[in-house]
Parts: sequence; structure tokens; C-alpha cells
Amino acid sequence: MRLRDRRVWSFSSVRLRLLTGLAVLLVSGLTASAVITGVLLEDYLDRRYERTLETYADRITEVVGRGPQTADGDQLGTLLGPPLGLVAVDADNDVLLSTGSASSAARPVAELSTTAPAGTIVDYDGHDKEHGLAAIRIPSPGLTVDRGPDEAAVRPVALVLTIDSSVGDGTVAVLVKRQLVLVGAALLLLLALAVIVLRLGLRPLARMARTADAIAEGHLTERLPATRNGSETDRLAEAVNRAFDAQARAEATVRSLAADTSHELRTPLSTISGWLDLHRQGGVSGPGLETALEHIENEVGRMRLLVEDLALLARLDAGRPVERHDVDLTALAASVVEDAQIIYPRRAITMATAPEAPVVGEANRLQQVLRNLVGNAVQHTPAGTAVRVEITRDRKDVQLRVVDDGPGIAAQDLPRVFERFWRAEASRSRAYGGSGLGLAIVEAIVHAHQGQVRVQSEVGVGTTVTIRLPHAPRGATG
Repeated sequence: MRLRDRRVWSFSSVRLRLLTGLAVLLVSGLTASAVITGVLLEDYLDRRYERTLETYADRITEVVGRGPQTADGDQLGTLLGPPLGLVAVDADNDVLLSTGSASSAARPVAELSTTAPAGTIVDYDGHDKEHGLAAIRIPSPGLTVDRGPDEAAVRPVALVLTIDSSVGDGTVAVLVKRQLVLVGAALLLLLALAVIVLRLGLRPLARMARTADAIAEGHLTERLPATRNGSETDRLAEAVNRAFDAQARAEATVRSLAADTSHELRTPLSTISGWLDLHRQGGVSGPGLETALEHIENEVGRMRLLVEDLALLARLDAGRPVERHDVDLTALAASVVEDAQIIYPRRAITMATAPEAPVVGEANRLQQVLRNLVGNAVQHTPAGTAVRVEITRDRKDVQLRVVDDGPGIAAQDLPRVFERFWRAEASRSRAYGGSGLGLAIVEAIVHAHQGQVRVQSEVGVGTTVTIRLPHAPRGATG
């Protein structure tokens, strides 16, 4: 047997636990059914014995009540018949005559019958608990019993009518034994059927396990089989497939990020290495040395900025909470626009905002969002393109819009604008500088502030980046 087959039937396996639970339920149910059947049968037989005793007691009472009567033992035996019996007793409770089922225990039955009122049924189990009798005492005034030619006739004061209930007890015992046999047979049959049903029912899980093993062995394109029939195993397969897909995307993102990061670092490192090699070879001296150092310093600055951006994204990806302070987004936007107007004096950079736009968050991070958006709008559009910053507010949110009238972004590129290190060929080439992390940082910071960011663009018309942030409670100040 293979290792997998042994695991299937290990104590911790779902199949064995289901089978064990089913066996317990079957044993409990079948045993309870057998016990209930036995109890009900025994109760039915007891009631039937009681009805028989009461019926014959009424007949004897009616006969005795007609006046003086004479009967012998044979007549009484013929009148009653098995499993009935009769004990005749005198005033001292001595046995005068016994017939039928009462013969083996006449004396104790006679004594027991005196403990209950006349007409009340009592039970006698005997010393060995195997000869059960039910008895009822009947007064017999005027009755004479002829005991034969050799004995004098007697006049009993009472008759004790009995019925042998051991026959019914034996019937119940036989029924219980047969039911136990049936319970065992039914249990074996049902467990065999359960094993077959479990094999069929858990077959999708077995296929899932094999596929999961294949994925673990390196076949990353494999996915769990799903039939889309809405069953529990099908929903499980779809959920696990989504998890595998998400993991694959995450791994692809990590590989892409590593490749893009190494690519971004390769250029400044190559520049620095080239200038250093040139210096070692004696090709840089005098004013050229200052030029070399300036180039090296610029490349170091590019690498430092890239590392800082990556570190910021890593912190935001880790879900570290941002500081929570009351911030006036209007004041932040005014500061960023004023700086941009100084840096780019030939650009038409304007602002139209609400008097106050209070939000809750970290001022430095929100200011970085504004700088990235305004910087992108300026750097990735031709000279003379107008840029506007608009801030509005409603009951729930503060809305920030950065609008430019540049060449726009192609529709097929819009879904990728927030990808890390991605640049559109036309509008975001390295000719404009930047690492391709600006919008990725914007998105991460906005989401950390429980906000939303959206980009709308049309080629030849322009681009609009819209950010919605929850506004601060009434009365907040920047």
C-alpha cells in the first residue's frame, strides 16, 4: 500500500473520522431501535396479560355471583386453560386447590395476592426470575370445589387467578437477540456502503491533493479541478485556486520588482563605475575631476531616492499605520503649488480649492502625494501645458483633483499606471527622469489613509488624477 493510502486511513484522516462518527451513530440508532422495540413489545404483552386476567376474572365473578356453584379441578382447568391457572384458598390463606400455571407457585402467589385489594393485579417473578406470574384475587362466596372421591369438598373464600407471563418474557428475549443479530448485520452492511460512498464523495478531495502535490513539486500552472457545480468541494477548489493565483501574482510581482530594481540601480552604478575607472586610468584631472564628482554625486542621489522610495513602499505594504492628525489639505496644496510655481516659472500652475479641507492623516505623507502628482503633471507633459489643482468637499469626503491638458495616456496603459517601475513609452520615458514609483507611492499612501485614487485620461485631451479622503470631524483644523 502506498504512503498516501496509509495516510487516508490514519486516525486523523477525515475519511476515518467520518466513518467512525457514522458507525457510532448507526450503533446508537440501531441499538436504541432494538431497545425501544423490546420495551414496547414487553409493555404490549403485559397489557395483554392484564386484559386476559381481567376478562377471566369478570367471567368467574359473574358465575360466582349467580348463587351457590359446585365445580371440580378438571372443570376449572378446562374452563381456564393454559397459560391461565387458579389457586383456591380458605380463610387462613391455605391452598385448597391449584391448577394450570399456578401449580408450581401456589403458596407464594396466594400470599402475595393478599397484599393487594381484591381485583388488583400483582406480579410474582419467582426465586429464579424465570417463572413470572401475574395474579388477581377474586372473592368466591357460595362456591364449592370438589377435589375428588378421596377428598372432601371445600368451600374457598377466594380464588387467585394467574397467568404465566414467562412466555412473553421469552418472546421479548428472543426478539432482542434476533434484533442484536440484525443490528450487527445491518451495521456491517451500512459501514460497507458508507466506505463506498465516502470513497466516491471524497474522490474530488483526493484529486485536489494530487494536484496540490504537483504544484508543490514545481508544476506551478496546475490548478485544482473545479466543475462549477456549486458543491462544497467545488467552492473549496475555487477558493484554493484563487489563493494559488494570488500567490503566483505576488511571486511574479516580487520577481518583477527585483528585476526592475536591479535595472534601475544598474544605470547609476555603471555611471559611477565608469567615472571611477576613468579616474584610475588618469583620464580625469583638473576641471574634469569636478565634473566627474558632480556626475557621481547625482547618481548617488538617484540611488538614495530610489532606496528611500522602496523603503517607504515596503513600510506601507507592511500595513504600518500612519500618524493621525488633523490636516488642512487646502493649506498643503497651496504650499505645493507655490513651490511648483517657483520651480517651473514658465508653467501655468493654478489652484481652485475650498477655503478649508480638513482631513485626518499624516501631513508629510499627504504633502508627498501632492508633490508627486503635481511633479508628474509638470514633468510628463510638454512645455506650456496648464496644470490645475482642485479641492472640493462634501458631507463625507474631501476630493482632490490634479488636472493637466497634456497628451494623455492611452486607454490600454491606464490599468498599469500604478504599477511599480512602469512607464508609458510616450509620456513616461526615462527622458523625463523618475523611477516609475511616483504613482505607486501615491496609491499606497492614499490607501493607508483609507482613501481612494483614480486616474482618468484621454489621448489628446489630458489626464485627471482624483483622490478622495475622509474629511475630519467638524471643527478640525490644520
